[in-house]
Amino acid sequence: MKISVIVPAYNEEKLLGNLLTALGQQTHEPDEIIIVDNNSTDHTAAIARSFGVRVVRCVRAGVGSARQAGLEAATGDVILTTDADCLPQSTWVQHMYTGLQESIAVYGPLRFYGVPEADAWFSEYGYKFFLRAARLAGRPNLAGSNMGFHRKPALEVGGYPLSYTREDVILGYKLMRRGQVKYVSEALMHTSGRRLQDGWSRLLFKNFSDLFNKNPKAYR
Repeated sequence: MKISVIVPAYNEEKLLGNLLTALGQQTHEPDEIIIVDNNSTDHTAAIARSFGVRVVRCVRAGVGSARQAGLEAATGDVILTTDADCLPQSTWVQHMYTGLQESIAVYGPLRFYGVPEADAWFSEYGYKFFLRAARLAGRPNLAGSNMGFHRKPALEVGGYPLSYTREDVILGYKLMRRGQVKYVSEALMHTSGRRLQDGWSRLLFKNFSDLFNKNPKAYR
């Protein structure tokens, strides 16, 4: 199966090169890497092209729109997604691809980098606890920073919603109705600590409130 990696990017010139370097060092190389330039005003697109990857421009603002543009442009049988501020381990593609041999979608854990060690430790193990709680609640949390799925069924269910902030998780819910969703514990993804800019309390409140969100729009 052909593998496409899709990365939405808006003004990511400072971190994008690190991600693309890491993707170029995978034990199982993806067949294509697509950077979706979501109206960047910096050198994001130029940096992506300097690495020889494919650049798709998305003029509609929003990460959901960018992810959808990448999905529609991709040629792979399976799609792996991450974010421009992430750093995958060298075996990330291999572990995600292996998991997709027996499931319709996969997802993995996250760990912050660029933060004090205590925050990094808590991010990894606290997030693992959250993911377990989400699985037990029947709402697996497939975050776009560490997610994979088969392209054909994703398109069949309409792909990503364009006007909802949890576009990645919602696609995961849609795919869960079509087949098995698997958690791949070995596929650890490092992601920047900028998600902590508003503090732990705000981040934790958002994640757990979203877990029990009863908004019917989210689960169509």
